[in-house]
Amino acid sequence: MIDKNLITTWVNQWLEGKDYFLTDVNVSTDNRIVVEIDHEEGVWIEDCVELSRFIESNLNRDEEDFELEVGSAGIGQPFKVLRQYEIHVGEQVETLTTDGQKFTGTLKEVTPEEFTITTQVKVKEEGAKRPKWVDMDKTFAYNQVKWTKYLIDFK
Repeated sequence: MIDKNLITTWVNQWLEGKDYFLTDVNVSTDNRIVVEIDHEEGVWIEDCVELSRFIESNLNRDEEDFELEVGSAGIGQPFKVLRQYEIHVGEQVETLTTDGQKFTGTLKEVTPEEFTITTQVKVKEEGAKRPKWVDMDKTFAYNQVKWTKYLIDFK
């Protein structure tokens, strides 16, 4: 089986000096290698091809057969690394907590320990006849969420 750490090392070598960052590397028991990269402005197919060729140049099919797929993390997919949170500050995201609650709002702040979204909640103020929508910040530790992803809005 091909070593995941070796693939990760090669990917990190290729990434040096580039604005891309690694989001995931998977190597299955049958040597299916999947590498996901991301970039603040999107991922270009030419760069995926270049990275794929770089990885292949370090592998030997005569020693071990493999399947290699290099692509982008994918818009609308859950964030996997801190950098993905960082590049989406100020944008709409959707978060599902480990207890099943879903929140939609603007990603306001990101630290290595937690992130904050500004979401709208209905609040009935004292003396008011009806509740009104108000902005409220919600802060989550990363271990409190199943996933967070960029919210695609077609409106």
